[in-house]
Amino acid sequence: MRFLLRRLGFYLIAFWACITLNFFLPRLMPGDPVSRMFAQVQTQMRPDQIAALRQLFGLTNKPLWQQYLDYIGNIFRGNMGISLSRFPTPVSSVISSEIGWTLLLGATSLIIAVVLGNLLGIIAAWRRGKFLDSVFPPLLVFVGSFPYFWLAMAALYLFGIVLGWFPLNHAFTDGVEPSFSFSYVADVANHLVLPALTIVLVSIGGWMLGMRNTMIATTAEDYITMARAKGLRSGRIMFHYAARNAMLPSITAFGMSLGFVVGGALLTETVFAYPGIGYQLLNSVQALDYPLTQGIFLTITTAVLAANFLVDIIYVRLDPRVRVS
Repeated sequence: MRFLLRRLGFYLIAFWACITLNFFLPRLMPGDPVSRMFAQVQTQMRPDQIAALRQLFGLTNKPLWQQYLDYIGNIFRGNMGISLSRFPTPVSSVISSEIGWTLLLGATSLIIAVVLGNLLGIIAAWRRGKFLDSVFPPLLVFVGSFPYFWLAMAALYLFGIVLGWFPLNHAFTDGVEPSFSFSYVADVANHLVLPALTIVLVSIGGWMLGMRNTMIATTAEDYITMARAKGLRSGRIMFHYAARNAMLPSITAFGMSLGFVVGGALLTETVFAYPGIGYQLLNSVQALDYPLTQGIFLTITTAVLAANFLVDIIYVRLDPRVRVS
């Protein structure tokens, strides 16, 4: 429990530091969103109208320390401001409407890549030098070395345009009413296949190689030799003794990846025009939508810290050495 409390204190300090950077960085940039917005559209506005918009966007003449305190208070109340590019929609509403699609795409592809990659790595290391160990690692590394966007465009062209097996863009067919019906779920799954496939193909090789290398080191330990001498079944030794200990680095990597899932797969979402946080982040940066950009960065930061704390909790359960220390 003391270990978890120390880690929780560390993550709370890190969260405060992220909030502080998220507040100060946009304010250190020259100009402000209102001035840039009117410079782009070249609209004549009266000074009182500009002052009203500055007040609406929180760009007041208050001292910086008071703005900082107001910003922290608004965050804990769930108020992240008003989106400039989708005015007058609140930032929290924009993020909540997009984050579900990002979680669906990111979590699905991450779980598939982690499960398949680690399983292939375990079997390849246990049967070292055989077909799986000789062919799959270089093949998956070769596929993963392709540029991310090129692989996405190639899959889109081959399976979407030439073969016509899958739709070309968006998360569901236009005009289809969202519901929990089988037809709608099947339509969403059909749109999900190509984006998820490209993410899995790029990342699965890294998961397999990481698990394979850790498993090779683990199988050389004395307790593995002892388990073999006791006559235990090969499958039991492989999964209950070797793989369980070799999984610890993968759990750490999974926690990091799980946090960044919220950030979205920027290139994949852009190529497939898939609605999500990554696609929305690109649009907000191009539109100079500072409140929305700040809100998305804060959401990603919170997700990464929460995922890492969850991994620490799992570590306490899986690794007795952490509990002893």
